[in-house]
Amino acid sequence: MPAESTSLILDLENNINQVVLGKEDVVRMCLVALLSGEHILLEDVPGVGKTLVGRALAKSVSGDFCRLQFTPDLLPSDIVGSNVFNSKTHEFVFHKGPVFSNIVIADEINRTSPRTQSALLEAMSENQVSIDGTTYDLPQPFMVIATQNPFEYEGTYPLPESQLDRFLMRISMGYPSRQAEAAILDSHRKGEPLAQLGPILSCEQIHGLQEAVKEIAVSDSVNEYLLDIVEGTRTSDDLQVGASTRAVLSLFRAAQSLALIEDREFVVPDDVKRLAVSVLAHRVIPKGYLHSGQREAVESIVSRIVDEVSVPT
Repeated sequence: MPAESTSLILDLENNINQVVLGKEDVVRMCLVALLSGEHILLEDVPGVGKTLVGRALAKSVSGDFCRLQFTPDLLPSDIVGSNVFNSKTHEFVFHKGPVFSNIVIADEINRTSPRTQSALLEAMSENQVSIDGTTYDLPQPFMVIATQNPFEYEGTYPLPESQLDRFLMRISMGYPSRQAEAAILDSHRKGEPLAQLGPILSCEQIHGLQEAVKEIAVSDSVNEYLLDIVEGTRTSDDLQVGASTRAVLSLFRAAQSLALIEDREFVVPDDVKRLAVSVLAHRVIPKGYLHSGQREAVESIVSRIVDEVSVPT
């Protein structure tokens, strides 16, 4: 593995951690999603830095990025674009929407209707959008960083299972420690630190790192360990629906990305164990609940399943 890859990742991580204080693990998980070529969902109460993480990551990459504020009146065409009739040429011309960016920050994604949420399904799954029978490729790399408040809050719509399955991970931010919050106060004495943040990596470099991830070795024993965990979600008496095949692939790629970030040429079982709950919990449906939004209860079930699976030596 080229030493340059590790150096680039470290520079990117340090750049983001300049403004996102006390959340090193959250930042690392966002980088796992970026290098995996997938998307991430940040969930917690308002005001704990969900959007800040997304903006810091977006500003650290010298590509196009946009921030979409999801509101109840947002339409699918406001995201993907639409065909507009040109009276001079008497033809319809496609006007690209903000989704045609390298990094899309979908802020408070659960405050818009399911119809508008579904506008992102094809984009997140296939890196393309289809309008009136014509398919348009999205720029590469392409990543959606979505934020949401807990569904119990007024005016929110729980994300459907098909939408949740498109996210590599669902991460809870949590409150910062007292020490980190004191550092945040100090960093804001002279204004917003995010305004001073500049790009560290180009889109071409990000693409190179994504290709390097695919070269990380995964042994047969680690593959079997991963499959045992997923199988455990499908046979658990506490779950109505287990993890999908997409979840298997996502956990596999995430483990490779984490190994690259931590300067290893191979995946170890601890990579899979560390990522399993974040990658799988939002993709399963528990018994006795109307939906999978009971995050803490579902994560507890998945964590117990992971603990029950024998770790290869």
